[in-house]
Amino acid sequence: MEFAYDERTEHLLQELGSFMDEHVYPAEAAFGEHAANPENAFAHPPVLDELKLEARRRGLWNLFLPAPDPEGGGLTNLQYAPLAELSGHSARLAPEAMNCSAPDTGNMEILTLFGTPAQQERWLRPLLEGEIRSAFCMTEPDVASSDATNIGTRIRREGDEYVVNGTKWWSSGALNPRCELLIVMGKTDPDASRHRQQSMLLVPRDAPGVELVRPLTVFGYTDGFRGGHAEVRFTDVRVPVGNIVAGEGEGFAIAQARLGPGRVHHCMRAIGVAERALELLCRRAVRREVRGTRLDEQGVIQDWVAEARVRIEQARLLTLKTAWLMDTVGNRGAHTEIQAIKVAVPAVAEWVLDKAIQVHGGAGVSADFPLAAMWTFNRGLRIADGPDEVHKASLSRRELAPYRAEAGVG
Repeated sequence: MEFAYDERTEHLLQELGSFMDEHVYPAEAAFGEHAANPENAFAHPPVLDELKLEARRRGLWNLFLPAPDPEGGGLTNLQYAPLAELSGHSARLAPEAMNCSAPDTGNMEILTLFGTPAQQERWLRPLLEGEIRSAFCMTEPDVASSDATNIGTRIRREGDEYVVNGTKWWSSGALNPRCELLIVMGKTDPDASRHRQQSMLLVPRDAPGVELVRPLTVFGYTDGFRGGHAEVRFTDVRVPVGNIVAGEGEGFAIAQARLGPGRVHHCMRAIGVAERALELLCRRAVRREVRGTRLDEQGVIQDWVAEARVRIEQARLLTLKTAWLMDTVGNRGAHTEIQAIKVAVPAVAEWVLDKAIQVHGGAGVSADFPLAAMWTFNRGLRIADGPDEVHKASLSRRELAPYRAEAGVG
């Protein structure tokens, strides 16, 4: 594995760094004021439109799309990794400003890989242009959705239409006023084999029978900057049969194809979150005194700083290795590493954030600093796209398999 970034990555890093310094960081205050107003819980912040124009002007647009791709940045995972990390320094603004924000990224990947030309023209093109937003509806309140085969929402064919009935929740982005598309996972054939029962369906958000039941908060935060998380009810929702993605029975495979890169993108940004938290910790420590001694002179603070640097570097190296493997042997070949970083990286970011909050004292848990919101979003990552325990169970099975075979214990 080559550790040096190539020329294109270096150029984009320089361009992105300039964009962050000159436009994104200065916009955080205006965004914070907008988000603090309860009436703006899911409203589109005006400052984002300005940032999108500037990002596009600089060529910082759709960088997440895998190479080669004529419509976007066409970067490899290894090229995109440091860019996603840098965007994580301002995770509430930078990713969306570059049209690299979840859940749209995963939905665009689904449409790129599996969509028909008609589906791509209707939905992918406006998503790539940043004209609309979308949501991904897989998780359900009545089943353990970490096992996607549990999904109970029913998709039934009637003539030239599919009829959808069921309830989803944690449908990120569904409350965004610009959201026009819901990608819904449901069962088309409950009698098929376990991994062939599910399908993906493209459902317009304004289709009759689609009901946004309520917003869901994360530790009290609406997470409105991403369009919030919604509970969505589908009652006899009808869409044309042409809205099925890749055919009936392909839903589980599509979900796995979507979630792999999504997990890596989350981890890349989480490293940036950890770096920003460490920066805030250090800035606070050198400016605050307790009993006549600066915080940075305290041994415990120095230990936290050193430990944070070690943990961040370890997490970054494992993430870069994962990105490299995805580029060289594919997502399936990088399955172990994808699961490993999904467990390790959010835990590292959470640890650093916890120490940064502690150094800030009361200010750390207030809305005057970004740390509380950063911690809230990052803590959710240990559940989103599969909880830690599911990934650990899979990792342990894979690690134990040769030894069980050797012992003949299956």
